[in-house]
Amino acid sequence: MRTITLTKESTKDILENLLKRSPNNYGKFESAVADILARVKAEGDAALFSYTREFDKVEITPDTIRVTEEEIQEAYASVDPALIDVIRKALVNIRTFHEKQKQNSWFTSGTNGTMLGQKITPLERVGVYVPGGKAVYPSSVLMNIVPAKVAGVDQIVMTTPPGKDGKVCPTTLVAAKEAGADEIYKVGGAQAIGALAYGTDSIPKVDKIVGPGNIFVALAKKAVYGYVSIDSIAGPSEILVLADETANPRFVAADLLSQAEHDELASAILITTSRELAAQVDAQVKGFVEVLSRKEIIQKSLDNFGYILLAENMDEAIEAANAIASEHMEIVTKNPFEVMMKVRNAGAIFIGEYSSEPLGDYFAGPNHVLPTNGTAKFFSPLSVDDFVKKSSLVYYSREALQAIHKDIEQFAASEQLTAHANSIAVRFENEEEEEK
Repeated sequence: MRTITLTKESTKDILENLLKRSPNNYGKFESAVADILARVKAEGDAALFSYTREFDKVEITPDTIRVTEEEIQEAYASVDPALIDVIRKALVNIRTFHEKQKQNSWFTSGTNGTMLGQKITPLERVGVYVPGGKAVYPSSVLMNIVPAKVAGVDQIVMTTPPGKDGKVCPTTLVAAKEAGADEIYKVGGAQAIGALAYGTDSIPKVDKIVGPGNIFVALAKKAVYGYVSIDSIAGPSEILVLADETANPRFVAADLLSQAEHDELASAILITTSRELAAQVDAQVKGFVEVLSRKEIIQKSLDNFGYILLAENMDEAIEAANAIASEHMEIVTKNPFEVMMKVRNAGAIFIGEYSSEPLGDYFAGPNHVLPTNGTAKFFSPLSVDDFVKKSSLVYYSREALQAIHKDIEQFAASEQLTAHANSIAVRFENEEEEEK
């Protein structure tokens, strides 16, 4: 990993390098994605079947596109019961955490004949995209479905690409069933996003699409935004560790690599006030890379987007961390809770040396769908809030409106919106005539 002394200039250079990983920089794929979406919109199922044949080398039909209950039971039979037990334990933690996020509708009334409020309504139908292919992430299935279920979404529709045998990965199916998916379809890629956004004969149109995917999926979600809502345009995974001389270098190195193994574009950054720790972490990283199974991916990630940054003091370290706004941030310092209070921008914050990032990925309960590419400056983790909408409520009695109607008319008139003013005035026109 490159060791760099932290300055305003080096921070700027690093930010520019990290932003190269954003899906917004992959415009060369946009026309291909647009063609896929247009065809799905025009041809529906026929386009889905054609693209699945072309990209996944699988023949699907109206009779086989939807996963059956028999296929789900077959999946249960093939998954290690111990893993099913772990999935269920994780589900309890994830559900418990997200239930604390639920909001209730509220109303407030005044003695003057007014009532104001906010009505919370779950979305009716949500689409969850689950990647297939080389990587299978049942944990991501749980994280995307559970908050929708807790929010009270009526129908959760999941899409995922089939394997070459025409089936969905058993652990994916088990996780989906346990989490509460209502329908599961064997289709992936940009074509699946198109189906969820526009609807086909087989797949219903949804109100919102969530879930990770490759660059084609990310660009497709970006393109259909407006037809439907989306969670975010997710970029490659990131971890930033804030550490001082008290940190365990072996732990820090292991945590950095836990994200570097995701993707050649993943980012792993250590910001520390200790030159000695920096050297020790670098040595530990080199030792781990030699024995880990995804060695080539990890090494490319570290070569391109791995940094050890040396800060003059912890305030400078925190300032740089806030500028980078990493998806995952670990704080391994003498006073981690004090440091945490100064952190402004991070998707998820892990406090102390026994709160390693994979704890959040799989088991603790908070959602692991997090803002990336610096968007933690203004985006939040996926939550129950993403699966509800809010309606404002207004009630005024005649007496309440009468007391302030001239104020509203004056405001409308100042904007030259006479129909607005008239909408209020007409309710009291008889009164005005009597006064004359």
